[in-house]
Amino acid sequence: MSISQHKISLRPYPRGFHLINRDILDAIPDVRKIKAGLCHIFIQHTSASLTINENADPTVRKDFESHFNKMVPENAPYYLHNYEGPDDMPAHIKASLLGPSVSIPITDGHFNLGIWQGIYLCEHRDHGGSRNLLITLIAD
Repeated sequence: MSISQHKISLRPYPRGFHLINRDILDAIPDVRKIKAGLCHIFIQHTSASLTINENADPTVRKDFESHFNKMVPENAPYYLHNYEGPDDMPAHIKASLLGPSVSIPITDGHFNLGIWQGIYLCEHRDHGGSRNLLITLIAD
């Protein structure tokens, strides 16, 4: 068994939910050499998150953004942490709800996701900037 770690920086994405499968595979070509294994992806930020969901219809990602904005509004009068802007505290809450990591099986050099599944970067800030991912590959 072998274990390797890779740190990559994603380009800045606008607020919303973005498919990042290609970003990861382009940055970590070692995935293609793994017959059977596991890829663990961890985002090193508190105002962005990761999840796996629909990769075919882009309206799903827009609906996610709309729902999370309604569920966790900006400018709630009870927020105490507000000095970094009205989008900051809601971004922390959204990131905690979705979580900082995903794990994906690797089979024959490919992510073994379902046919309609993709990895989402969930950018919860208006101007979040570049996001760092720590990727751990565990291979046979």
